Amino acid sequence: MIKRENLKPVYIINGFLDAGKTDFFRYTMAQPYFRTKGKTLLIVCEEGENEYEDKLLESTNTVIEFIEDEEDFNPDALAALDEKHNPERVLVEYNGMWNFKNMRLPAMWRLEQQLTAIDASSFELYFSNMKSLLAEQIRNSDLILFNRCDGIEDLASYKRNVKAINQKADIIFEDQNGEVDVTLDEDLPFDLNQDPIELNNYGYGMFYLDALDHVERYEGKNVRFTGMVLKPQEFPENRFVPGMMAMTCCAQDMQFLGFACDYEGSKELKEKDWVTVTARVVKQFVPEYKGEGPVLEAISVEKAKEPENKVIDFSNPQQ
Repeated sequence: MIKRENLKPVYIINGFLDAGKTDFFRYTMAQPYFRTKGKTLLIVCEEGENEYEDKLLESTNTVIEFIEDEEDFNPDALAALDEKHNPERVLVEYNGMWNFKNMRLPAMWRLEQQLTAIDASSFELYFSNMKSLLAEQIRNSDLILFNRCDGIEDLASYKRNVKAINQKADIIFEDQNGEVDVTLDEDLPFDLNQDPIELNNYGYGMFYLDALDHVERYEGKNVRFTGMVLKPQEFPENRFVPGMMAMTCCAQDMQFLGFACDYEGSKELKEKDWVTVTARVVKQFVPEYKGEGPVLEAISVEKAKEPENKVIDFSNPQQ
C-alpha cells in the first residue's frame, strides 16, 4: 500500500457551468506560490466561456486534458493519464452536472482539497431546482466561493443554506471590488438581548449555525430551547448533547445539530428523551470537537413533550 504522503495531491474545483471555476484556477496558477517543481496535470471536464492561455500553461509546466463524458472520468482512465504525463500534482475542473458522489480517483492519487465556485446571481435558481446536485458539490468542500455578488442584498440567507449542508467549510463572498463581509446580526430570527434567548425550531437551527462561526455573540448569554437527548459513548457522565435533526437537502439526507452540554443530572437522561434546556453558552476546548467551540452549561433541564415539528427545515422560517 502506498503511504499517503507519497500519493499525488489532487485539487478539485466544482460548480455549475460559468460559475467561475476556470477564473479561479487561472488566478491560482499565475501566483508565485504555484510555481513549484514538477509537472501539473490539469483535467477539464467542461468548457465554459473562458479558456486557459497557452502562455500560462507553458510558464507553469502544466499539461491539459479534456474529459467530456462522465463515464470516462474513472480510475482506469485517470491512471492512464497519470502514466502518460507523470505529474507532481493534479488539478480537476469538474463538471457541475456530474454527481460528485460518484467521483472516484486512482489509487496513486489523493484528494488534497475540494473547492466549490458558485455564481451568486444564479444560486437561488440552482438551490430551488437542482438542490441535490448542488448539495453534493458543497457537502465536503473545504472552501466555497460565491462570486458575482454585486447587487445581492440577502447574502446572509445564502450563507445559512450552505452552512446547513456543510458546517465546516470556509465561505467567501466576492463582488467586483473584492471580498464582501456577510454578517447575520440583523437577520437572526430571535432577540440577542433577550434573557434567556428563546429559540423555536427554526431559531435553534439558526442559533446552531451562527454560533459555529460567531460564538463570541453568545458567550455568556443564556438560551432556552427544546431538543432531543443524544448521549455519545465518548462523552463523560456529566455531559450530553441536546439538539434536533435538520433536513439539509431531502428527507433521506438529515443530520443532528447539537452542542455539548454539561449537566450533573445527565446520567438520569435517556437517549432520545425530549427536554427543555436553559443553559449558558461558553467557549471551551472540547476533545470531541478537536478544538474550541460552543459549550452549554445547563441551568435547568426539564422533561418535555415531543414537539409537532421534530425536524428543522431551513426553508421554513415559520417553524
